[in-house]
Amino acid sequence: PALIFRLGVYSGSNFVLPPRTAHLEGADLAAMRLIILPLGWTVLVDVVAWLAIHLGVSWLFTQFSDKSFNPEGPVFRIRSWEKISFYEKGCRIKLWKGRLPDAAAWFAGGFPKRSLHSRNTSYLDRFVRETCRGEATHWTTASFSLLFFLWNPLWVGFMMVGYGVVFNLPCILTQRYNRIRLTLLLKKNDRGG
Repeated sequence: PALIFRLGVYSGSNFVLPPRTAHLEGADLAAMRLIILPLGWTVLVDVVAWLAIHLGVSWLFTQFSDKSFNPEGPVFRIRSWEKISFYEKGCRIKLWKGRLPDAAAWFAGGFPKRSLHSRNTSYLDRFVRETCRGEATHWTTASFSLLFFLWNPLWVGFMMVGYGVVFNLPCILTQRYNRIRLTLLLKKNDRGG
């Protein structure tokens, strides 16, 4: 059959494997995927799964109020070591951040973050919260890469985790960098500057 589930049955002290997997032992058993698909179907499922994850998670996070994202919360707060110089010199963020997509226009109610449209305090506060929404979206999207171990060989599962990191980490770094810059603008507004 095109789809095989490799789920064994625990019987007393023995783990009984389905007939096609009975030859696997030890480390092979621990690394075994649960769903086996032909190569073409595996590639198709990978592509469709990533598309669904990217769009689904992005849409889901647009459904939350911007008040749901607290920039002072444990995930989003700016750490003492996070300085603009870390992002500009260490990550060289100015060289590549302009090339990242801004998917705000894809969803109703999306907040465009490509450029600053006002220095008004309420706008900047909303922008800061939107950087938290963007960061949460990308952390969540990257974490879904672990699902790919269910139907891919182990080495492909690790490639999918790599993809999740490589394609989401730049966006996470950009959200954090922008949050620092926006926070500095808000402090300047508070001082009347």
